[in-house]
Amino acid sequence: MPKHILTRGHSRALTRHHKIAAAGVAALGAAAIGFSAVPSNASTTTTAEAPAQTAKVAYSTQQIQGVKADVNSQLAGTSVKVEQIAAKKQAAADAAAKKKAAAEAKAAKAREAAESASRSAERAEVKKAAPKKYGDNLDGWIREAMSIMKKHDIPGSYEGIKRNILRESSGNPKAINLWDINAQKGIPSKGLLQVIPPTFDAYHVKGTPKNIYDPVANIVAACNYAADKYGTMDNVDSAY
Repeated sequence: MPKHILTRGHSRALTRHHKIAAAGVAALGAAAIGFSAVPSNASTTTTAEAPAQTAKVAYSTQQIQGVKADVNSQLAGTSVKVEQIAAKKQAAADAAAKKKAAAEAKAAKAREAAESASRSAERAEVKKAAPKKYGDNLDGWIREAMSIMKKHDIPGSYEGIKRNILRESSGNPKAINLWDINAQKGIPSKGLLQVIPPTFDAYHVKGTPKNIYDPVANIVAACNYAADKYGTMDNVDSAY
């Protein structure tokens, strides 16, 4: 057989083979296309898995939300505990401050009472030490004279002293008698109770002025003399 014929024949044979292969490939391709176009169990499964994945995402979101809720709850609980601790501390501080204020008030009251008692004691001491004030008049002179007489046990009542004063000098502490026998002797009677100087000197009471015209000193000396001679000034009703 000529060489070129064999070559053509072989060439044709290869061409048919190629056609068959191409057809097979085409058929396979069509089948693949058809398989892909028609939904299969695998594709259904794949399609169904998408919602499952979405569900998983949603579940994950719920978990995160749950975690957030737990965290928020824990934070809220911590906040409540912190507030409770702060409230307890504040209550304790308030109680301590109240207790301190009560103690200070009690101490202040005690100090005030002590100071008041001290002031009262001081006033009593001053009152005791300070001489009693008497009026600069007949009533005051008699009362002051009687307070001195009492210390020296010299008798005499207010009425008895006043009655004799009014008779002797009419209540004038500077009165002087220049006409009686004593005046004639050069020793006139002087003062409220008309005492002569020798008698005044003899019966003068220590603590009173040594002045015969001093009303208190004159009364005390005269009452001292009357007590010695008559028992008391109350017993004197005339010149003595």
